[in-house]
Amino acid sequence: MQYPEALDYLYSRLPVFHRIGAKALKPGLGNTLALCEALGNPQNQFRTIHVAGTNGKGSSSHMLAAIYQSAGYRVGLYTSPHLQSFTERFRLNGQPMPEAEVAAFVEQHQALIESVEPSFFEVTVAMAFDYFARQQVDVAIIEVGLGGRLDSTNVITPEASLITNIGYDHTDILGETLGEIAAEKAGIIKPDVPVVISETHPETEFVFRKKADELNAPILVADQVYSILDKGLVSGKRQVEVLREGESPLAVEIDLLGTYQLRNLGGVLATVSVLQSIWPVSVEAIQKGVATVTATTGLKGRFQTLQEHPRVIADTAHNQPGLVSLFETIETIPYQTLRIVIGLVADKDRSKVLSVLPQTAVYYFCQAQTPRSLSASDLQAEAAQTGRLGDSFTDVNKALRSAILQSSIDDLILITGSNYTIAELTML
Repeated sequence: MQYPEALDYLYSRLPVFHRIGAKALKPGLGNTLALCEALGNPQNQFRTIHVAGTNGKGSSSHMLAAIYQSAGYRVGLYTSPHLQSFTERFRLNGQPMPEAEVAAFVEQHQALIESVEPSFFEVTVAMAFDYFARQQVDVAIIEVGLGGRLDSTNVITPEASLITNIGYDHTDILGETLGEIAAEKAGIIKPDVPVVISETHPETEFVFRKKADELNAPILVADQVYSILDKGLVSGKRQVEVLREGESPLAVEIDLLGTYQLRNLGGVLATVSVLQSIWPVSVEAIQKGVATVTATTGLKGRFQTLQEHPRVIADTAHNQPGLVSLFETIETIPYQTLRIVIGLVADKDRSKVLSVLPQTAVYYFCQAQTPRSLSASDLQAEAAQTGRLGDSFTDVNKALRSAILQSSIDDLILITGSNYTIAELTML
């Protein structure tokens, strides 16, 4: 079996969330456990860090991987969804899983897949565990797909869990209040396993503390321990000073430029701190890791500059809290006119998303080539009802070309709204 054939088999046979949404989910961990059991339980053959959260879990996972790679460890990284290539989901020391490995896994385990009838995501989780076990990684950073308690990745017992933040997203699946959503995320907390919470929130902190207390899990709320001071952008990197009581100030620079990354950084540093007895990491490795995340792990689409004059930035923010954080960063950048290329999925509450978009921007509404995508014309009409005006395009690249043609060199073009929209950019 060749790679294209294997990929076509997975997409055509299995329900895929990024194509059909919640209908692709298979409740419970039974399928994942069955796959892992047949594979010899590879998830028990290496040590892990488990990362959940509404926003920031992908960036935090990549930062952790970059730090441990910089410290000399053999690091596996599992994230989802991918942007441009399926193999991006599985990285070994920053390099995507070889296509031949995907083909071999599908060919070897086709009968198992057809027997268990898992979802697309359940197969990718099992594939990741099998790959990392065979590659004998020192540590694997495992990002939750959706929620936590019933997520397929939750069959692991990690050395630590990290929960980045809680916001309104996937409310049809995870709950309609922040407390309900937090309870689903708290499902990754394991007995006696340390858990780090990146951000304090009055509606969710008690949920995490109660769950941690029930399971005797040491808990650390990062922003109650670390102060992260933004020193601005210098030479294309964000300069930061980290303060922790009883320790000398730590100066770091981050190549992930969004100001929201400062909140992620605290959780990452706290996680590294609680795991020092397992994976010792020097200050120099931390500094090198966070300064070279994009080069070290291949992370894309997080406040990523695609060109200058006019400046074009791509960011995968796709829900209300993510977009609020994104526009906090946008407001720190000088520009003449803000032009926003945006596409959204159809199966989410778009009113909250539209409410945080600036009314003074010029809009270019588009749609990704996936069944979940909201049509550009429908998005244009909904946005117009809220005073956000612009033209519609059937393709993100056409929308971007139009924005560039209409821009002066001092304008700022932002492409956002959906992972799937960003994934189709030819400039990425």
